Amino acid sequence: MNRRTAMRQLATFFLTTASLAQAQQPKKVHRIGYLSAIDAATDSARAEGIRRALRELGYVEGQNITIEYRYAEGKGLDRAPELAAELVRLKVDIIVVAAGGGWIQAVKNATKTIPIVMVGLGADPVKAGLIDSLARPGGNVTGITNLTRMLGGKRLEVFKEALGKVTRVAVLYDPANPAHVRELNEEIPPAARALKLTIQPREVQAADGFEKVFAALTKQRPGGLYMLGGPLMYANRKRIVAIALKSRLPSMYNDKEYVEAGGLMSYGADVADSYRQIAWYIDKILTGRRPDDLPVQQPMRFEFVINQQTANKIGVTINTDVLARATKIIR
Repeated sequence: MNRRTAMRQLATFFLTTASLAQAQQPKKVHRIGYLSAIDAATDSARAEGIRRALRELGYVEGQNITIEYRYAEGKGLDRAPELAAELVRLKVDIIVVAAGGGWIQAVKNATKTIPIVMVGLGADPVKAGLIDSLARPGGNVTGITNLTRMLGGKRLEVFKEALGKVTRVAVLYDPANPAHVRELNEEIPPAARALKLTIQPREVQAADGFEKVFAALTKQRPGGLYMLGGPLMYANRKRIVAIALKSRLPSMYNDKEYVEAGGLMSYGADVADSYRQIAWYIDKILTGRRPDDLPVQQPMRFEFVINQQTANKIGVTINTDVLARATKIIR
């Protein structure tokens, strides 16, 4: 064997050994924290939207990512610091917060270094003090804002146009939800005045309070019911729409899932689309981007959904021009 052949074989040996060693190196498994204000069963479809979008980007749960789920079971903000602290102790790479501003703030209080990706926020994140600006969030928070609270005036406008001569609308809200209080005090009144609507606030603080509120509404007979969103309302959406249907009360919601459960109509951001977009943020952060360098996105798609079956059951005729603008009609 000449020297040149020996050197070539030696080089081949080292290259093969290096390749085998690299192949035997365990691939990094990224750990993602997922915090939701509601329960696992209720949240499952939305969480699956994120998982499906992640799979399309090459992230498969149980292979190269693990997801640590934490659910508050609709028990309110009191659990937020505890659950946030659990995820921080696990040293997750990212925390996805599928809840409102109070939950995002709780996670932000728990960590200044772990990237936080928000989805489900209905308020303006700049006004809420969560980020510096949409384009340059600053700090460790980025993600999607659904502008739920900021669409209140548009919902009322569509609701009145759909129902015709309605003059009084009951607003169901949770007084323990700061976003509800802000929307009720600051955003709904100007829109109501412009539409010549009288607003009748009705508070619900727990799941067992809905029957009592609807009993009072049945006696007072407002022209319609306007529902604010949030964990308490969303977790009880089937109960709410069932009572509204029994009371023959026209209802407006911020999320189409209420309408799919039997509510009359909804107007809001395409929530499923927002959840899918979260995978983009996760991928960017896991491949080296900083959260303060990823702009916060606003909804690209909105949905106006009408349940014609419900309209027929409660004896409501919806304006044909409004029907023509619906993105989906359940017949």
